[in-house]
Amino acid sequence: MIFSLALLIVFFVIALKISPREKKNDAHVHGAGQIGLLAAVALFGVDYFTSFYYGTGEMMSALHPLGLQRYGFIAAAVISLGNIVFGALYMYSLGIFNEGGGSYTASMRYLTPGLSLIVAVTLIQDYVLTIVVSALNGADQFLSIFGFMQTNWVWHFAIGASLAAITWFLTIRGRGESSRVVFMLLSVFFLLTVVMAIGLFIAKHSGVPSQPMETVPQTVSLKTALMHLLTASMKGMVALTGLEAMSNGIQFVIDEDFPLVKWGKKRLPKFKKLWQFYSGKSGIGRMVQTSFLFYGGITTFFLSAFSIHFNVFDGTLGRTLVGNLALIGFGSFPGGTILYWSYQLLAVFLLAAASMTAFQDAQATEWRDVAIGEIPEIIVYRDARGTFTRSVTITFGIAILIMLLVKGETTKAVPFYGVGVFMPIMIMGLSIRKHVITHYSGAVQKWGTAAATFAAALAALVFVMQIIGKWSEGGWMVLISFSLLVLCANLILLSPIGYRTPKQIHRIVRKKARVEGHMASIVEWQSLKMQEYRYSILSGIARFFEIFGIRRPGQFPKPAEAGAYDEAIHALNADSFILQFMSKAEQSEIIRSDDIA
Repeated sequence: MIFSLALLIVFFVIALKISPREKKNDAHVHGAGQIGLLAAVALFGVDYFTSFYYGTGEMMSALHPLGLQRYGFIAAAVISLGNIVFGALYMYSLGIFNEGGGSYTASMRYLTPGLSLIVAVTLIQDYVLTIVVSALNGADQFLSIFGFMQTNWVWHFAIGASLAAITWFLTIRGRGESSRVVFMLLSVFFLLTVVMAIGLFIAKHSGVPSQPMETVPQTVSLKTALMHLLTASMKGMVALTGLEAMSNGIQFVIDEDFPLVKWGKKRLPKFKKLWQFYSGKSGIGRMVQTSFLFYGGITTFFLSAFSIHFNVFDGTLGRTLVGNLALIGFGSFPGGTILYWSYQLLAVFLLAAASMTAFQDAQATEWRDVAIGEIPEIIVYRDARGTFTRSVTITFGIAILIMLLVKGETTKAVPFYGVGVFMPIMIMGLSIRKHVITHYSGAVQKWGTAAATFAAALAALVFVMQIIGKWSEGGWMVLISFSLLVLCANLILLSPIGYRTPKQIHRIVRKKARVEGHMASIVEWQSLKMQEYRYSILSGIARFFEIFGIRRPGQFPKPAEAGAYDEAIHALNADSFILQFMSKAEQSEIIRSDDIA
């Protein structure tokens, strides 16, 4: 017992020492709410890192009932391939779209506003469901400690809602505080996982027996086996939201080199290209995403191997897969029960903290959606700490409602979670393809186009296969919900809520969201482009009804033409991009209000 307690104390001291601290000076230099590398790893990586607790469990649950668990390595290989391809795509994209917005910005620049609108609503759905699944998984892990995973749904809902409430509270207090707490938890998680892994190897070689076979597996056809392997791969590939999260939330990252890059540029200048790749805020984002290339594959192979060896899965002995392995692994050490309880409680807090990634990206997305006319203007409010508190609170409220609708059952929410993110990944691949064709030639264009096309095609395939693989569990409902979301998004945009004048756009972006520089110019340009799209749809509807002799009295006011993306982002005075679309009186009014402020 003394050994275990001492180990926990040492791990927490280490975590406390290396955790990021928000300095008052940073707010003056970089702006309120801007974060560095360690904080970015915590806030934008926690959802991905904590997929350790449920991804492999979901994957093996698709194989185990039919006795196909020994083929889990094939599913893990598919997951590894997806991680590498999609991770590389997004690492490259951060050099091009380094002002935030992810595939939303990319599609507006290179594809069409209609696709941007689809991406916007898809991401909001995915962020809300990230909160739902993470919090309910946290409840599963907590109940797993006592072997009560199959208890009444009310307990799952109550615990999940409470965990979501805690992360909501931490998020509205600002990114600095929340990132430090999450980083400390992640640090202890990694250290304890290493100890658990050592314990599992000790248990394996010391002859700890595996669990007896619960039922005799039925004989299945090759077709059924392949279908379940497909389902397992899709269930394990659930936490790639972090890629889009980092790309979308890069706007909240400080624009300076992190210490390793500073050291490398000074001490090892011969690796100049490497240091350039990881320079600035794009480099911080790429460093976070680098872990995505290998983490998912390594952890899935690791957990699959010991799951097969010890014959434990989600539900075995009333515990989750990781809960069962943790009990075996920590049981190899003196006082291992204390380590087991600590690890499982840590799982609860980390899975709750994974909601923070969604809360951060809901903020990054929703103020843009307000600017383009997709959400009412009243939603935008940014406090002194740089947090969009109304966006966070509304997202939290919707997540609680969904938890209640699924009656606290994680499995009912999982089919909707992780599906939506592959649509934005596909859009990002197509955008990168267009970028390569536009800016390169020769062999670079040929191979770059091929790589981007492959990434987009793979994302499209995974998007479809996620629905097929989860069809019997409600995957068919994803098609309905996705179609309804896209329809509703267009209806809202076409309604009076969706109308935006240049003056309104300026007020939303510069005054309410308090965004400046190139990022503000990009969003202003996007908003004008979306108004062009709105006008074209309304005009098309009017022309359609004119066929039947139905004419709308008066004319739709034609919006200002946004022009090309490069004209907006490379304007000599980026801070005044939107002013050129206003009348002289409106410009004077804004200038006077700025002087007063």
